[in-house]
Amino acid sequence: MLIVQKFGGSSVADAEKVRRVAGIIADTYCEGHDVVVVLSAQGDTTDELLEKAAEINEKPSKRELDMLLSTGEQVSVALMAMALEKMGLPVVSLNAWQVGLSTDSNYGNARIRKISGERLRRELDKRRIVLFTGFQGINRYDDITTLGRGGSDTSAVALAAVLRADLCQIYTDVEGVYTTDPRKVPSAKKLDEITYDEMLELASLGAKVLHNRSVEMAKRYGVNLEVLSSYVRAPGTKVKEVVKQVEQMRISGVAKDAEIVSIAIKGVPDEPGVSFKVFRALAQAKINVDLILQSVGHDNTNDISFTVARADKDEAMRVMEKVVETMGAEGVAVDEKVAKISIVGAGMVSGSGVAALMFEALYDEKINIRMISTSEIKISVLIDERYADQAVQAIHNKFFGK
Repeated sequence: MLIVQKFGGSSVADAEKVRRVAGIIADTYCEGHDVVVVLSAQGDTTDELLEKAAEINEKPSKRELDMLLSTGEQVSVALMAMALEKMGLPVVSLNAWQVGLSTDSNYGNARIRKISGERLRRELDKRRIVLFTGFQGINRYDDITTLGRGGSDTSAVALAAVLRADLCQIYTDVEGVYTTDPRKVPSAKKLDEITYDEMLELASLGAKVLHNRSVEMAKRYGVNLEVLSSYVRAPGTKVKEVVKQVEQMRISGVAKDAEIVSIAIKGVPDEPGVSFKVFRALAQAKINVDLILQSVGHDNTNDISFTVARADKDEAMRVMEKVVETMGAEGVAVDEKVAKISIVGAGMVSGSGVAALMFEALYDEKINIRMISTSEIKISVLIDERYADQAVQAIHNKFFGK
């Protein structure tokens, strides 16, 4: 079998953890498998590099920031190679240029365009363990680019797709995918399996286990994914197209996302095309919008509210201030003290009363709902951020028990 393994920064944070992960890689290799390993930067290295950059320049160019941030992964693969060499195993560490991982030129959040894979296959043919720097690529100018935070997951799935690997294992600090964050809700239950669609929703809605772009890619190319722990040798959670549904299990998980803000445009003229102008401007600025609410105001006006990622707040406000000025609205305001709570589950399609149970859980806790969004497999609500953990606990108890 050809297995691609990815280890996050917390799994290789220090020498002891590097040696532990080297043991996992060695065991996989000694079982007769071909092994490609994708590593993230150690521990908080990326954050520390960002702090170093800020000491020199508060607003560095994205190109130079990518040049800096990409060094963290290179340190990880070199140290891991040294650990495996000491164990007497054949190993080689490679970066994006050596592997031929090409991206677009969107520095800081690049998209993968192509992976040649030739060097990878040559090294595997020599029965070497291949270590690859996650999170990075090379654009058409031969500049280093990065794939955005969490991009090492995407690197691993992309390599698995190109190499047609039998399995892609994502190692984290938890034992798999849970019904909610087990660090916040001790009664959270580990799932044996989950569909791509459910995992994609959970990843997009704030669950930190997998990067949403990696799940999108896994679904598109049929990559067999498994999420498991680098600390506990135990089966993890399989992510695949179809799973065995447990009849009474209407949802698979509860997610929280506090990295959002709510933006409200007051006194928007009640006339055709207004919403189009608002959301076209945001789209042109490449800002993704999530929850949307339009309410009737007064004197033939409406109020439009929507949520965006916290990282997009400043740009979104800049764009909206221009739109407000051109359309004659009263003004625009931002609220940073909000959180989105979501439930996800393929069983919601055939199970009635799911929304009612979620809303009942919030009612019992006297938590007010400000916006609602639904799809076939998810329901999301916007609430005050101070009640976020309380809401997650209450909803989880309602569906899964205490």
